[in-house]
Amino acid sequence: MRRFALKALFALLTLNRDDDPPRWDRIVLMASSLVTIGLIALYAYGKATGRW
Repeated sequence: MRRFALKALFALLTLNRDDDPPRWDRIVLMASSLVTIGLIALYAYGKATGRW
């Protein structure tokens, strides 16, 4: 799953690849979304295993 997420992230970052500078707003938005999804997954895993 982690490999798929990284491939999807890099695919999104390289779409419409021109000589333009990187769009930092899009990069920050995707990174924060990935962090949020990761935290939700960790919370769900903790609840499911009874560790929290």
